[in-house]
Amino acid sequence: MIFRSIILPVTDAQRSQVAKLLGREPRGLQDIPVVDSRGRPRVIRVASLVDDKPFPTLFWLVDPQLNYRIDQEEARGLIARLQARIDASAALQSSMAEDHVQHIALRDGYMSAADRAGIARLGFADVFRQKGIGGIADRSRIRCLHTWYAAHLVCPNTVGELLDQHWREAAEADCVSG
Repeated sequence: MIFRSIILPVTDAQRSQVAKLLGREPRGLQDIPVVDSRGRPRVIRVASLVDDKPFPTLFWLVDPQLNYRIDQEEARGLIARLQARIDASAALQSSMAEDHVQHIALRDGYMSAADRAGIARLGFADVFRQKGIGGIADRSRIRCLHTWYAAHLVCPNTVGELLDQHWREAAEADCVSG
């Protein structure tokens, strides 16, 4: 199933918030599909073609606390542990491959005819048909938790659910030991 965010025009205030979070003016900002409880941007959606350059990564995580939390997990080796779990499970591998297929369809659904034509003119049509979440070609690899989790917050996916499960288990362990 493909989920789409409600697309509302990005306000000047939101654009300013995103610029502050990124430390620069956002390029290709299309909308803000996920905000926190106070309305602050958590995930942004970027155009697939920006300044005549392809951007296969559709969703970007801009929430600083969530980015930091994921940075810490990556530094503690979580990608390798999750990847080992995925490598040992045909079901998880199949689920991830389907996540990529759905993400490719979602990204394509946001593209205009002009975007598709520009991407084809630049010779990147195959890239957009083949690369899924975070521009990943190998559909059984994680590569980056940030891109998976940004996509997960918009449309749930396997790696995002594994990360949520990891955090629930860590919280439960803290409760037991605390």
